[in-house]
Amino acid sequence: MPRFVLHRHETPPDYPQPSHWDLMLQFGDRLRTWALAYPLDSPETQIAEALADHRSAYLDYEGPISGNRGTVRRDDHGEYEVLTDTEDELRVRLQGQRLCGTLQLSRQLPNSQRWRCSFVPA
Repeated sequence: MPRFVLHRHETPPDYPQPSHWDLMLQFGDRLRTWALAYPLDSPETQIAEALADHRSAYLDYEGPISGNRGTVRRDDHGEYEVLTDTEDELRVRLQGQRLCGTLQLSRQLPNSQRWRCSFVPA
């Protein structure tokens, strides 16, 4: 099964983006990545900003990020199963160390980088 990781990304005080969570889902040798303002298991739907794909090495990485972009630590990790994967919707079942349930990402507008993100615990 493919793997996922949820990182807490702490950014420096002078960095243009505030600290956030990075959700990364393994698709082959790349990680599809979204930035979240709140933890994945927040009770409310939130906006997830799609980021550039990351290297699969981030599945196991914790520590400083190059370019003085801060540090990351794993908040959770595990495996997932794809339930739906279309251009505008991705639903997966997470089986993590802490998070177990269904994650849904729905694109807000066609070709937008902004996705609605919700998590329903199992």
